[in-house]
Amino acid sequence: MRAWAIVESKQPLQEIELPTPEPTGTQVLLEVTHAGICHSDIHIWEGEWDLGSRGKMRLLDRGVKLPLAMGHEIVGRVVAWGPDAEGQGLAVGQTRIVFPWVGCGTCARCKAEEDNMCLAGKALGVFQNGGYATHVIAPEPRHLVDPGDLDPALAATYACSGITVFSAVNKVLPLPPETPVVLVGAGGLGLQAIAVLRAMGHRRIVSVDVNAAKLEAARAAGATDTLDASLPDTTQRLVALCGGPVEAIIDLVNGSQTARTCFDALTKGGRLVQVGLFGGELTLPLPLMAMRALTIQGSYVGNPKELRALVKLAQNNGIPPIPITREPFPNADSALRRLIAGQVTGRIVLTAEAA
Repeated sequence: MRAWAIVESKQPLQEIELPTPEPTGTQVLLEVTHAGICHSDIHIWEGEWDLGSRGKMRLLDRGVKLPLAMGHEIVGRVVAWGPDAEGQGLAVGQTRIVFPWVGCGTCARCKAEEDNMCLAGKALGVFQNGGYATHVIAPEPRHLVDPGDLDPALAATYACSGITVFSAVNKVLPLPPETPVVLVGAGGLGLQAIAVLRAMGHRRIVSVDVNAAKLEAARAAGATDTLDASLPDTTQRLVALCGGPVEAIIDLVNGSQTARTCFDALTKGGRLVQVGLFGGELTLPLPLMAMRALTIQGSYVGNPKELRALVKLAQNNGIPPIPITREPFPNADSALRRLIAGQVTGRIVLTAEAA
């Protein structure tokens, strides 16, 4: 198979030939037709995460091996499957969304379909080859979701940005529809979060970003309020915009500065859900955590149950689509560099020529 892979960290992706995997056991082989480019791919390409005063976490030290075909927002066509997947509704040519956040497959969390919480994660596009390739292996048929009549380029984004925000939103809802929910970051995740909130009937959505074009995109997507975080006194202006300290904030950037802004804006009993992986750290005044009954909760992607629920929501209620830019797979490196430069609104999705 062909892959557009990281051969060396922070160097251009290279088109290389790799053996096409043969499915065994419950595995399913798919021909990739669509693969979204996610902001997390930047960190994987860089090979490290910023842990603030704890230094850097290097992915090679965690078992990531190069060359690696990134890509965890995948739609493909079923090609073949192992003998233990017989009788599970598979057919050659089926179009399926591939759930990428797979685990060991045998622990209690995996058996409960909470694969993303497995302690031995084997995520596609991170610990094994993902969607920046002509073929990909799904470990089990349950990791495949039928997109129905959804646009496959949009459906691919549901495997990461979609379930990531869906899982985060469900950690702050239910709330009265007019209660402000603040979204920090108006990139692909931010626009997807606006779409999901709207589909779930929430009406007061506040988008915060430093980029005027992205804030304009957030307004076009349905944000009721926007705030330019490049200006001074962001916390005070956010509180004023929301009519007082905030009950629910989802930080889709999650850097040191955004985390501090979010924390300082919370009301008593407020909840901050941290999603982004920008990096850094947050120092907390511990008495205030108890006195104000605050909740700070991490949210890591989502699980297969959430992907199925999200796709059903999209099919039944028509989640508003985010902007999609299609690029052929050979443009993977230039597309990634556009994302690094902050030049992408919504999502770039790589597509096979015949898709």
